[in-house]
Amino acid sequence: MDPTTQFLFWVVLLVVILFYPVSQWIWVLSVRRLQRKLDRELSEEELAGQKRRARVLATVILPVFSFFLNSATLGVLQ
Repeated sequence: MDPTTQFLFWVVLLVVILFYPVSQWIWVLSVRRLQRKLDRELSEEELAGQKRRARVLATVILPVFSFFLNSATLGVLQ
């Protein structure tokens, strides 16, 4: 397998594996912060909005993290 293809495979695989747990983690942190700020329980619409926000953040953060982790692990950026 071509080294570039192998690198991209590992980057995409790590993003796929980490997407659900990282988005859940971001969602929990943001919901707790907003509940503390508003001093009340959130509505279903607010929870859904926070979940969308967490997914967008995970979509932005994970490819960058995966790229740098795999480049350090596989020695691509040396």
